[in-house]
Amino acid sequence: MKLHTILGANGTITTQLLPVLQHHGENIRLVSRHPKPVAGTETRSADFLDAEQTRLAVDGSAIVYLLVGLEYSAKVWRRDWPVIMRNVIAACKAAQAQLIFLDSLYTYGRVEGAITEATPTRPVSEKGRILVEIESLLLAERHSGGLPAIIAKASDFYGPGVVEKSWSGSLVFSRLKKKQTPQWLVNARVPRTYTYTPDIGRALYVLAQHPEAFHQTWILPVASPTLTGQEFSALAAKYMQGNGKVQVLPKWLFSLLGLFIPFMKEAREMLYQDENGYVLDSTRFNQTFGFTPTPYEEGIRATAEWFLKN
Repeated sequence: MKLHTILGANGTITTQLLPVLQHHGENIRLVSRHPKPVAGTETRSADFLDAEQTRLAVDGSAIVYLLVGLEYSAKVWRRDWPVIMRNVIAACKAAQAQLIFLDSLYTYGRVEGAITEATPTRPVSEKGRILVEIESLLLAERHSGGLPAIIAKASDFYGPGVVEKSWSGSLVFSRLKKKQTPQWLVNARVPRTYTYTPDIGRALYVLAQHPEAFHQTWILPVASPTLTGQEFSALAAKYMQGNGKVQVLPKWLFSLLGLFIPFMKEAREMLYQDENGYVLDSTRFNQTFGFTPTPYEEGIRATAEWFLKN
């Protein structure tokens, strides 16, 4: 039986991919510095900055999912991501494993119209430039045929259990649970794509099952049409007994708070995604694999229900 190894055992997307793998009876290994034990799976501890620990973590694997989440700091990303990617590539090549790397949209920068697989990479942020560099390591393997790899792109997350690493989780659902007015970044009147985390888990497994999907970049499934911040917040309020109002957080606030809060300073360079609209088009994935993304109303309802119960 093929071994599916997840690097980033305790992350947001792992919690969605893991039940999909279990449902299909796959052999699973979970790896991180401190992996939480899960019945029916193997766990290994590893520091992915260490080449030998990474090699041992991947040894024997057929499919490797790179779902590692680093501290939200350009300095940390610049220091650690290239090392991690080189170590993972070397480990996968040694194990003759296939690699699926879950990536963000930061590489695209400001885009007019919808983002597709054909959209050129033109980063306008330091984090985007770092990701372009580490993607280039995978693209070099793609061109040489040295490693079957996929770059899978997702937007900001929303979904059941997604709280800390999601603006919608912290600013919309969490605030509605506290009977507070939901908040949105910069502009609530333009469309802003959010990716539903259970869809990401399902989609990553779909890619793993299709050898022809490798050596390519894929936009992971998103619902269409994309909602505005106002529409997204209103739907959440509908299922959480809140009002349909939304408070917009202006860009200057991030500049001010960034003087005292490092995270806000780091987040400011990404606010271009919220100024004029940011839309993904997953038509290619949907049509290729017969995948139907979860409609926003269904996903928002399920997320609201989770927040109300937890």
